[in-house]
Amino acid sequence: MKKTTLLMAGVLLVLASCKSKPGSDKAFFDTSGMDTTVHPGDNFFRYANGGWIKNARIPDDQSGWGSFYTLYQDNLTKMRTILDEVSAKKDHPKGSIEQKVGDFYASGMDTLAIEKAGYEPLKPMLARIDAVKDHKELMGLLAENAREGNGDLIGFYVGADERNSVKNILVLYQTGTSLPEKDYYTKTDSITVNQRNKLAAHAATYFTLTGTAPDAAQKAGRSVLAIETLIAQSHLTPVEQRDPVKNYNKMSVAQLEKLAPNIGWSDVLSKMGIHTDSVNVAQPRYYQALSALLVSQPIEVWKQKVKFDYISGNAALLSKAFRDERFSFSKLFSGAKVQPDRWKKMVSMTDNGLKDLMGQLFVQRYFPAESKKRMDELVNNLQTAFKARIAKLDWMSDTTKQRAQEKLAAFLKKIGYPDKWKSYEDVNISRNDFYANNRSIARHDYQETIDKIGKPVDKTEWGMTAPTVNAYYNPTFNEIVFPAGILQFPFFDGKADDAINYGAIGLVIGHEMTHGFDDQGRQYDAQGNLKDWWTAKDGAMFQSKAKAVVEQYNQYVVLDSLHVNGALTLGENLADIGGLAIAWDAFKLTEQGRGDKKIDGFTPDQRFFLGFAQAWRIVNRPEIVRTGITTDPHSPDEFRVLGPLSNFDPFYASFGVTEKHKMYRKPENRAKIW
Repeated sequence: MKKTTLLMAGVLLVLASCKSKPGSDKAFFDTSGMDTTVHPGDNFFRYANGGWIKNARIPDDQSGWGSFYTLYQDNLTKMRTILDEVSAKKDHPKGSIEQKVGDFYASGMDTLAIEKAGYEPLKPMLARIDAVKDHKELMGLLAENAREGNGDLIGFYVGADERNSVKNILVLYQTGTSLPEKDYYTKTDSITVNQRNKLAAHAATYFTLTGTAPDAAQKAGRSVLAIETLIAQSHLTPVEQRDPVKNYNKMSVAQLEKLAPNIGWSDVLSKMGIHTDSVNVAQPRYYQALSALLVSQPIEVWKQKVKFDYISGNAALLSKAFRDERFSFSKLFSGAKVQPDRWKKMVSMTDNGLKDLMGQLFVQRYFPAESKKRMDELVNNLQTAFKARIAKLDWMSDTTKQRAQEKLAAFLKKIGYPDKWKSYEDVNISRNDFYANNRSIARHDYQETIDKIGKPVDKTEWGMTAPTVNAYYNPTFNEIVFPAGILQFPFFDGKADDAINYGAIGLVIGHEMTHGFDDQGRQYDAQGNLKDWWTAKDGAMFQSKAKAVVEQYNQYVVLDSLHVNGALTLGENLADIGGLAIAWDAFKLTEQGRGDKKIDGFTPDQRFFLGFAQAWRIVNRPEIVRTGITTDPHSPDEFRVLGPLSNFDPFYASFGVTEKHKMYRKPENRAKIW
């Protein structure tokens, strides 16, 4: 099962704070950004943020703006400061953190050298693809190239076996398409049809840029769309992929050969350097279809598909013409109008590529020890509050409660950065070859991944870099993880009053804790194994309560016609609802939470909710909203505020919400699970 994150899965979000300068207890909520013409019971998101929303301007290089967006931009600027300093020096000891990080950044900023290289780095592989004679040769070539980080048609990762979480296993998953999800290949609305047509044109442009004649390139582009349309028919939908039992299909390699015989698994796995007796095939239908399509479709069509994937996968590393085309296609789904400045791209690539190396430098400068200490306290306080909530549940039996408490107590808590950093000793970085640097990183990542197969799980590993503006729960580790990057205002500030911190970062903490008990997470036990630990009656009661949440969110309308997909967003909605309740209980244990001293005219309780809403102060372009509705397991930001609050009794009491207000839900209809 993939990690469950706080933010959007498909698009990295980031945050613009409306913080006044610290120095008084009034500095941590922006009252000027409110719209007090809106009653808090009609639309609390607009009440808390409406003034800011009316004046917000989305930068041309962004798909949205607000909280997560500008915190990410702030972190990019901080990392740029470090990278400008270390890259300016050319005499760092060879192999040192500063040398690798600084030279990688410098190589990517040398756009003249990148422009001069054109697509020269791709020519050897493109020639090898052209020389392929049949599907067996094709799969063998792809298997060999996977070691370079250029895998294609076989999607895989290595992670804890969900039925035996102490041991790693190879997991195969569906891949082979370029559009966001399977329905994009068949929907008939004008926007989707245009996006499909643009995919064919996009592929044709790549072919033209690599020397194919225009007419042949257009034909090849149409072939790419046609073969992907066939592949997409085999895919599970985003909702179907949320079922961990359905997506666990462990089998022997011999069984895999029978499932998809034309792939030639023994040869493919050998050439990939993979030695294993068993695999988990998350979506078997895809591999069955791939096996059939390899022999039913002409080899020339497959070669065009593979060439497109190879060019597309490397376009960001090539000259301006490739980068421009890559952006031109991506903006159909993001809505961004221009590409980010080169330095932003390179800071991000340095963080994502040289993960722990960049992370060490970031943490040393920007994450003080007192922040980690305060977060430890907050996490422990919320864990205590969650424990009390479980004990008081009126719908769960004592047997299931005991097991839930055991799982909660077993949470592995990671805050800020890893206890041990990876070294990347086998990664060679030079100042003058950006493409080769990326290949070296890709080879390292690939080898690190396959070396884990069949080995004991290392729970000290992190799935995000330290500067990342996000958080996650990983069910097979039973862990909650909060990188240093998100532990800043408006989510967290050591100088802020408890109401603001508990309403913001407290919600984040409670959100991730609740993921351990949402519709997916609840299916894993305290050790991270996919195992039903519920009584039948309690399981049925949970499903009934969860169904009501699906129905509630299905009613929310976006962009005048699109509805939130309550089934797709169920896990995140449950985490938002539960996280708010847990954060509230923990806040009420603090001195401020028990008091009534007003700040800026607001009670502590009101400031808690305002701090919560301010953390989701975001506006997005229609394109990214539309993409998110079909692919993102998170609800749009406005409903991440309105949904949980409309179910929460203390909110009603804090702002005098009654049946005459639009957010009102009858008490018997309010979701109360955790």
